[in-house]
Amino acid sequence: MKYSISVSLTHNFYYLLCLAILASTVSTNIQASEEEVMVSGELTTLFRSARKVISVNQALINDAEKGDKGLSGTVVIEKAKENYQAAAGNELDLNQDKNGAKQAMLDAVNEVMTESQDWINEKGVGFKGFLPAIFARQVAEKFSHKMEGKLKIKLTAPKNYVRNRANRPDKWEHQVIEKKFRSTDYEKGKPFFEKASVKGKSAFRYILPEYYSESCLGCHGEPKGEKDITGGKKEGGKLGELGGAISLIIYE
Repeated sequence: MKYSISVSLTHNFYYLLCLAILASTVSTNIQASEEEVMVSGELTTLFRSARKVISVNQALINDAEKGDKGLSGTVVIEKAKENYQAAAGNELDLNQDKNGAKQAMLDAVNEVMTESQDWINEKGVGFKGFLPAIFARQVAEKFSHKMEGKLKIKLTAPKNYVRNRANRPDKWEHQVIEKKFRSTDYEKGKPFFEKASVKGKSAFRYILPEYYSESCLGCHGEPKGEKDITGGKKEGGKLGELGGAISLIIYE
């Protein structure tokens, strides 16, 4: 999935934007700290930036004639950093990395790509099944494991668009998606965050909406019900329509 919004921000402006979001949601997001908002924004942007590399390279990955696709962990990380800079307006700063979360995300990306080399480089096989959603789920699992339960990230979607049950939204995510992101009054692309209990534990929750772009519609577009390249049925999604969300939990 490509970015639905083109963002060009300097580091300072990106910081002020987060503060503005914090201020605009203060009535529903009591006690959310500036640091939590910044960390969440950086991690969800980095997660999305890495997945974009897989999305834009689907034709290459599924090329049955080509062996080595040149998508090593190192290459994907460098491209992800480029995507991150284009989105955030500043380079990824690993010197400011609370709990080593950004480095853990990069390490997770590297591990997934390293473990998948034989799979994506196999000649004579067209569709590999190495989809952006598969990549994202594997990275999310490895990242959450590395953070030892302190932080968790997840790719989810409206219930009627979820194909893998492991990605189904929980009650909080479902409520935000249906009551806020799908509301005509909600600002498109704006993340939502608040303090919320997760299985009895105090946590900061942050969720970033995502919208269908042209690259998504090959599998998720129209006509609804038609089989896509994966063998699944297309959801009938339309360009610019809410198609998913990246959800992050920071336990306190």
